[in-house]
Amino acid sequence: MKTEFTDKQVLWMKTGIAAALVLLAAVLRILPHPWNLTPIGAMALFSGSVFPGKWLKFLFPLIALFAGDVVVGFHKLMFVVYLSFMVSVVLGIWIGESRKPLRIAGAALLGAIQFFLITNFAIWATFSTYPKTTAGLVACYVAAVPFFWNTLTGDVIYTTLLFGGYALAEHNLPHTDYLAQTMH
Repeated sequence: MKTEFTDKQVLWMKTGIAAALVLLAAVLRILPHPWNLTPIGAMALFSGSVFPGKWLKFLFPLIALFAGDVVVGFHKLMFVVYLSFMVSVVLGIWIGESRKPLRIAGAALLGAIQFFLITNFAIWATFSTYPKTTAGLVACYVAAVPFFWNTLTGDVIYTTLLFGGYALAEHNLPHTDYLAQTMH
């Protein structure tokens, strides 16, 4: 016997699956990992792409970031880091329902680049580690290059897992014309 679901039930199922994947990403962030090799950038892209309603797109990553910071510790650049991940949510909104591999990969690359540029500029501007000169800024960026590769690697791995896992789950859910219209 085939079970029929309403459009609203299917939408709730999709949102629940997406929320579970974001929760999993948040938990992975607090486990031991190499510097910057985390699922947070991917989670922000994913949230921007799959959650219905703009407030959910931004709310889930912010809650996950904050919950992780409660565990791993608060830091001076939290606002900048959160802002950078909100840029990644906007990139996820750009992905939208057009979840094609090239579009997702491009957004993951842009997300890693903007995170690198924004957070390392903030490090240069906030701390006294580097002189407040162009040469000091360049030195800060050069010193951060190894962390960029970890960020990009984490974003690519976790973007693949989040979007791929969601696509598999979504493929097995009922589909209606109503959902196709409301999820755009």
